[in-house]
Amino acid sequence: MEELIPKIGLEIHLELQTKTKLFCPCKNDPEETEPNRNICEICTGQPGVLPVLNKQAVIYAYSLAKALKMKVNYKSEFARKNYFYPDLPKNYQISQYEYPLGEQGIFYLVRENLEKKVRIRRIHLEEDTGRNLHFGNYSLVDFNRSGVPLIEIVTEPDLRSAEEVEIFAEELVLLIRHLGISSADAEKGQIRFEANVSLAPGESLGTKVEIKNINKIKSLVEAVKYEIGRQKELILKGEKIVQETRGYDENKKITFSQRWKEEAEDYRYFPEPDLPPLIIDEEIEKNALYVETPGEIKMRFKKEYGLDYKFSQILVLEKERVYFFEETLSELRKLLSDPDLSLKLLINFFINDFIGFLEKYGLEIRRENITPHEFAHLLYLYSQNKISSKIVKEALELGIKGEMKVEDVIKEKEMISDAEVLDKIIEEVIKEFPQSVEDYIKGEEKALEFLIGQVMKKTKGRAEPNLTRQIILEKISHAK
Repeated sequence: MEELIPKIGLEIHLELQTKTKLFCPCKNDPEETEPNRNICEICTGQPGVLPVLNKQAVIYAYSLAKALKMKVNYKSEFARKNYFYPDLPKNYQISQYEYPLGEQGIFYLVRENLEKKVRIRRIHLEEDTGRNLHFGNYSLVDFNRSGVPLIEIVTEPDLRSAEEVEIFAEELVLLIRHLGISSADAEKGQIRFEANVSLAPGESLGTKVEIKNINKIKSLVEAVKYEIGRQKELILKGEKIVQETRGYDENKKITFSQRWKEEAEDYRYFPEPDLPPLIIDEEIEKNALYVETPGEIKMRFKKEYGLDYKFSQILVLEKERVYFFEETLSELRKLLSDPDLSLKLLINFFINDFIGFLEKYGLEIRRENITPHEFAHLLYLYSQNKISSKIVKEALELGIKGEMKVEDVIKEKEMISDAEVLDKIIEEVIKEFPQSVEDYIKGEEKALEFLIGQVMKKTKGRAEPNLTRQIILEKISHAK
């Protein structure tokens, strides 16, 4: 039998970080713990009410569509998706079906051992459902989440392994956070995943099985891995794969059958009569958020700076890291004539020290504590042997914590490289330790290191080492 190749597509439901819900003025607050506090007549489906579309949600959805290089439908429509479930107060969900906001997009996956283009089939806006809370033999419904704006992102079945699924999910979450449209916090239910998995030889598609309602990337990866194994085992036994919807048991780490897969006609979609067509106008375009995707940043950094993907992956974990890195490099190249040396210096101190200190103290980059210009000036002084690497690290640590300004650390710690100043200090040391001078003349190398150490002690480590050594040797030479 030919090798069975997995074909995996994802559907991602993303809650948007707007102030209010999608069609009503109720507060959109994922932190709210008291059930049914943020509700009104509209989001609980009372008779006679009319929805009013949240413009900020449209701006966020449009921003994501542009970031994913999608064909934007400047005129799209809302539809009613009809089905009964206790947490759906109207017995239908306002969504988009035939005319979504965006279609035919591309998302680049770029990692150390992977460069892949994943097609995005569509993204559309819809409202979230409520939440069922289960207590033993009875259940209650909390409608706080009902009506919260969602973007649904649907990919083509371009992913070929659980590992690629993991990378896609991680990179998409990074893009969402770079845009600032959602925290995409899985623990708070702000992002949920569904996976469509099929196995077949070559590029043909097998019978699709959908795994629903997964709220963690780790669980998504485990579920896909299990489902690939389950389907492969059945096919090798000569059994047929049934098109169905399955759930994932996080404790047993298995998928389990829930129901036969619904088709679009089961939802009886029809145009939403209470909402006009959605028109993307100049105001929405003007207020949209425009950013590079993490993959695009990594590819650009490789082309422009020669950075490997392992390094740039650490940078793209936060948007501000990318900005801060490039601004610092620009400032440093103004100070140093050698652009390659500037890059090398910044790389040496940015990941292990700058980001290392941020992560050590659980802090974010705060420009009131340290600016790209200050960081660049620090590295410039180091390149001119005016401060040591130890002082660079100390200045970064104190600056990041906000305990001391970088310029004040430099004033206090900058190396003494004035020959006249050092000459006087060295003269004092030689007078204090004549025996060490004699010992060096007799061939004891350790005696020279001792004298240098005494100069460092008097200057609190600020004496420029090479110049200090040179002056001491000159004075000893004259003493002979």
